[in-house]
Amino acid sequence: MYTAPVLVAGEWRQAAECGRFQPFNPSTRAAIDRYFPVSSWRDCDDALECAVQAAAQLKQLPAETRAAFLELYANKIEGAADELCEIANEETGLPIEPRLLNVELPRTTNQLRQAAAAARSGSWSQATLDTAANIRTLRAPIGPVIVFGPNNFPFAFNGVAGGDFAAAIAAGNPVIAKAHSAHPHTCQKLANLAHAAALEAGLPAAAVQMLYGTAREDGLRLVSDPRTGASAFTGSQNAGLALKRAADEAGNPIYLELSSINPIVILEGALKQRGFSLAEEFASSCLMGTGQFCTNPGLVILPAGESADTFVDRCTALFNEAPVGTLLNKGTEDNLKRAARQLCDAGAERLTAENTQDPDRCCQPNTLLMAKGQQFLQNPHGFQTEAFGNTALIVTSQGTEETRKILESLEGNLTGCIYSAEDGEECGEDDAVYTQLEPVLRNKVGRLLNDKMPTGVAVSPAMNHGGPYPASGHPGFTAVGIPASMQRFSKLECYDNVRAHRLPALLLDRNPGKAWRLIDGEWTQGDVTPL
Repeated sequence: MYTAPVLVAGEWRQAAECGRFQPFNPSTRAAIDRYFPVSSWRDCDDALECAVQAAAQLKQLPAETRAAFLELYANKIEGAADELCEIANEETGLPIEPRLLNVELPRTTNQLRQAAAAARSGSWSQATLDTAANIRTLRAPIGPVIVFGPNNFPFAFNGVAGGDFAAAIAAGNPVIAKAHSAHPHTCQKLANLAHAAALEAGLPAAAVQMLYGTAREDGLRLVSDPRTGASAFTGSQNAGLALKRAADEAGNPIYLELSSINPIVILEGALKQRGFSLAEEFASSCLMGTGQFCTNPGLVILPAGESADTFVDRCTALFNEAPVGTLLNKGTEDNLKRAARQLCDAGAERLTAENTQDPDRCCQPNTLLMAKGQQFLQNPHGFQTEAFGNTALIVTSQGTEETRKILESLEGNLTGCIYSAEDGEECGEDDAVYTQLEPVLRNKVGRLLNDKMPTGVAVSPAMNHGGPYPASGHPGFTAVGIPASMQRFSKLECYDNVRAHRLPALLLDRNPGKAWRLIDGEWTQGDVTPL
């Protein structure tokens, strides 16, 4: 039986496997006739050893080499777009158009090119020069980076192509990617393009490596190995926290993107002015991509009353009328079913019809649930169960004070939004309530929005795709937004009274390019000015 090779030590080779698995087509519930290996520690050990050597080699190469690789890789992805999208569609059920071909794949190549530009500029390293004390500091590569990609973005967050990968490479680190078992063939194709681009651009052969799967204990061992510089994980809270415990015990940095219910607060004036259209906006956002986005709005809080009743009735109708999308895999289906049941057990009322599940594909009915504010406050943990998929909870509040208490009881989230009236008398009333609620919500989310659903994450230097725990493992970092996302895969290197010819180029008196540097308290692209 043929098993796909792994990319280790600069070559495609047969895995030192301790098992194998088949991917699954969620649109047909059928196994795909391909087999992928679960690597033993031997593969992991070899990959780490080669990554250490690659890290040393990368440090000697100019940033231009990394930038050239990232741009060449982006070009190769675009050249193979049709094949990649067909494979990803088979493995995930995500539609080729517009999702994969017109949205996610261009986002992926855009990220790679933004990372190339940041690597070439050098400003990301925040070179800091204190000329009076002759102390100079910059951010430098941290070493081999392990990237665990999620199931819901086969391109844009892929371990061997996504944002974490691009940021780690741009910062000067080799990457060992852990493919997701939901789309291993997609990962294989991407890794093949990355490997070819790396060789063509002149990167070390082991700058990009990839394993399909490992035993749980080997995954924990990978993130805690002393040769690992840092790790990045996007996925379930249970798996992420297990990796974090292992990494923390070893003192290794690890950056997590975990669960988030992304609360939406709709104030009274906004409900009165445009409740009907807000219901449509919410339903569209919640059901987009079958709700399989980390920024999917899973909780809506609104003041009880006639306007709220109209909003709820319209949302219920929209959820019942909308087509039911395909979920990514059986695990997603099972977890969504379990989460909906836990919310109902906590006391939520189901508003939508319990349609019969389609036996021919992975799916769950569009589900809208409702609870009262007092119920939520009596069991905030239970009502914050993340339902990753086409399910959402509406909570009706008896006033601003109750809404404030609900917000105070929230765990950390990636995003949070407040909708308020746009003009008229209602605007002033909503502004007063906003002033009371915003500081509470602000402390609970990484990205605060006004009058805009959170679904979608712009690839912008100003973006924060992170937040307080458990949305992420550390509120000070973002998984999206270059150059900020590169900071995770760097360390501070300080040079105290080091002779000029021994300094990194970015710390010399003369700026080797156009990098912004902090010289004696002033940001400048110029050289050190002689006294």
